[in-house]
Amino acid sequence: MSRYRGPRLKVIRRLKNLPGFTGKGKKTNLGESRVATDQSASRKISQFCVRLEAKQRLRFNYGLTERQPLKYVRIARKTRGSTGQVPLQPLEMRLDNVIFHLGMASTIPAARQLVNHRHILVNSRVVDIPSYRCKPKDITTVRNRPTSCNALRGESLGGDKTPDHLTASISEGNRPTGLVNRIASRESVNLNINELLVVEYYPRKA
Repeated sequence: MSRYRGPRLKVIRRLKNLPGFTGKGKKTNLGESRVATDQSASRKISQFCVRLEAKQRLRFNYGLTERQPLKYVRIARKTRGSTGQVPLQPLEMRLDNVIFHLGMASTIPAARQLVNHRHILVNSRVVDIPSYRCKPKDITTVRNRPTSCNALRGESLGGDKTPDHLTASISEGNRPTGLVNRIASRESVNLNINELLVVEYYPRKA
């Protein structure tokens, strides 16, 4: 299944707050009272439905295809450490997510578009792969193009919402620049999700 490109309101009503899908600082409480009423009037929600919702929240927030969450879960099962936290670390270190957290784009889909259109430099080299995994000491810069400058949300650069593992600044030539300080921790994830439910959604042999 390809990446979701349908109407966002339907997803927001079902899954509620998704920072990477709707943008930082935006309230997405629309439909929450209706959802609560419908759930209270309906029958008991199964454990499978709870795990499915957690997986869908992860998928829509980071803009993943249906197969990509399974890929990150498989990596987590082969890696030392908390099985739930390991899938979140590579997702937080993706280039499109780093661009979003640095304030260079309003949403992760918008950040992905900047990367696909070759507006982003990593260590002074053009990178057009949104899933590129950033490493500590990587420096991301926006190319000096009018189209990329118009697409930026520069007022949030260096703000309080920037995670601790990233540093945002303005370089010479008034170009937004970001530095990756270290690997993202669980505290850096601003998505309200129980990551263990995502791991439990997929069977062991998957």
